Amino acid sequence: MSTSTLPPATTGTPAPDRTPSPPRGRRRRPSALTSKIAVNTVLLLAVVYTLMPLSWLLIAATKNHSDLFGTAGFSFGEFHLVDNLQAVFTYDDGIFVRWLLNSLVYSVAGSLVSSLICVAAGYCFDKYEFRGKEKLFGLVLLGTLVPGVVITLPQYLLASDVGLVNTYWAVLLPSLVNPFGVFLARVFSEGYVPGEVLEAARVDGASDLRTFRSVALPMLTPGFMTLFLFSFTASWNNFFGPLVMLNDQHLYPAGLGIYTWNGLIQQNPEMYRLAITGSLVAVVPLILAFLGLQRFWRSGLTAGAVK
Repeated sequence: MSTSTLPPATTGTPAPDRTPSPPRGRRRRPSALTSKIAVNTVLLLAVVYTLMPLSWLLIAATKNHSDLFGTAGFSFGEFHLVDNLQAVFTYDDGIFVRWLLNSLVYSVAGSLVSSLICVAAGYCFDKYEFRGKEKLFGLVLLGTLVPGVVITLPQYLLASDVGLVNTYWAVLLPSLVNPFGVFLARVFSEGYVPGEVLEAARVDGASDLRTFRSVALPMLTPGFMTLFLFSFTASWNNFFGPLVMLNDQHLYPAGLGIYTWNGLIQQNPEMYRLAITGSLVAVVPLILAFLGLQRFWRSGLTAGAVK
């Protein structure tokens, strides 16, 4: 009688599976690549959306009146940019040059004073202790919730009572108030100005005003320039305020002046190319300001990020 030999029974835990698993990096690579492609696609669409109006404006400014309506929007016609610029700067005895100078006055002067006020106020809210400080700061923050268009009519009534309507002050004075700039200035002060430096200046005998002017303000230069850039852009693009406050076209900023040219297109179609070319010229100072101040703007945005 033959007996079959059974395999010996195994005891303990089974042997682990020796099949090599794919590296973790290779398993995650497809999803990471997909995410990267999706992010880059969204960024590309955002860039195209942002640059498309500016590209159309640049191309349209090189056309004459017939090419503006006889060619596609993004196709070039005959190059007439020099002629268009000459027509813009010589129309009505060079009124466009006056509008550009007015815009520079409103934007540069107003932004410098507004930024200085915001930096000083933010510095005080950060470094000084006084009764009701946080409540007062909260009241300032409430100002950021009120749209500027809502208070334009009350500002006009106040300016009318004191006789400032149709003057430079009617546009300059409202631009000096910037509640959001005070908030940013306090953040900049917390990130850039150490309290120990201020204490050392006071020990050396410096007054509070001297400490702010000689110690704190140089440290706050990136924040100051960031606020200046934001305020400059807002003042340059301000349209509704001058529209309400001003009646004399010699006081108009560039944006409001171009708007008046656009209103004359029905009577004079040739004004269309002047309005387009003037719009292109009005964009150039903003681009130059951003390119010249972007290093301060970048460093200002990181204020308080690293302690």
